[in-house]
Amino acid sequence: MSTSSTISLPELLSGADAAGHDHALTEKNSGLQHIHNHATGTIVWFPTWQKFRETTDWSEAVDGVAEDFRSGSAPIEEWAATFLAADLDSLLKRAAASSEANIFVQENLTHHLTRTWAVGDAVAKAAGTDLPTGSTNPSIFADYPYDVYAQDGGAFATALWNDVIDARRNRALADEAARKALKPVSRKALKNAARKATGR
Repeated sequence: MSTSSTISLPELLSGADAAGHDHALTEKNSGLQHIHNHATGTIVWFPTWQKFRETTDWSEAVDGVAEDFRSGSAPIEEWAATFLAADLDSLLKRAAASSEANIFVQENLTHHLTRTWAVGDAVAKAAGTDLPTGSTNPSIFADYPYDVYAQDGGAFATALWNDVIDARRNRALADEAARKALKPVSRKALKNAARKATGR
């Protein structure tokens, strides 16, 4: 895999934003994919896992992951699987606590996708094996809830997007249920309780 690319991921994404309304053509020309954020009226662009490897950000991300697991004592694959689970859990918890899920997801989706792919690539490089592709499923993803390489990464992005939105919706429903459970007692009930307490 060549890492000689001189284009960065932010440059690719900003180029797609400026390319106009023919999103299918932009995908074809750029190696990016997109999701319509209907709630905000925006288009969220993200790279395919192949295109990510062609950016300057890829080698930096993979090297960063490699440095992280070298500093630990666990076997590489065990470290990677644990990291992926914890990273996803953290993302969904932050999504649940966010004030606006649709803003949160468009700000965090691409970073999470690329970091996950970087973990898979870093593990493969450390093991001296081929980089993962859509036809392979590395063992570190055995318990991961998404197929991170299917549809060039599009299936991963769509499923993760929906789970981020659901995390915020489920938190809102839980908060509403808690508020109803703690609904203030009516004035009449309070007066009756006060009369009983004073023996009146």
